[in-house]
Amino acid sequence: QVHVVESGGGLVQAGGSLRLSCAASGRFFSINGMGWYRQAPGKQRGLVATITSGGITNYADSVKGRFTISGDNAKNTVYLQMNSLKPEDTAVYYCNAQVVFLNSALDYWGQGTQVTVSS
Repeated sequence: QVHVVESGGGLVQAGGSLRLSCAASGRFFSINGMGWYRQAPGKQRGLVATITSGGITNYADSVKGRFTISGDNAKNTVYLQMNSLKPEDTAVYYCNAQVVFLNSALDYWGQGTQVTVSS
């Protein structure tokens, strides 16, 4: 069984910063990559940022230059440093892990952490 657990959400004023953390644990062979997605009320879940096990990153245009994703392969952990936060960044942030087993690969999701940015 694989667990993906996020932490670090909260309430912050516009212009402030938050750091999200996500750790994957359980019995698996490796992780291909991890990432962050977000879902605001009434909207679909969308990409925020991803990082591969080799360190290649990808960002949504709306967060480029403000958010930074990083990872620790040894700890199966990914971080999202969010700076210059805007009210439109308010959403539930979900962590995704692309987990590899001996004969398959599956996506696992965390339960989400709320980020609220006040104006």
